[in-house]
Amino acid sequence: MAVGYVAGKSLFGRLLGHPVVMLGAGIAIGYLGFKYRKEITAAVAKASDMGKDMVLNAKENLADLVEENREAEEAKAKE
Repeated sequence: MAVGYVAGKSLFGRLLGHPVVMLGAGIAIGYLGFKYRKEITAAVAKASDMGKDMVLNAKENLADLVEENREAEEAKAKE
């Protein structure tokens, strides 16, 4: 069974590396990318906006924590 697995793996690996298969995969990816280009750009823009929002929220939370820590230290110093 192991011999069959190794032989199949190498055959599959050689098949994927074949230039005709690579050309076909490139054509298919190019066609789908062109067909769905508007949806792809919209998804990338949405993900970028979500990332920006996440960073801004993290900065705001960090600023709040720093302010709370500063207030707690001032309260300790007054005691």
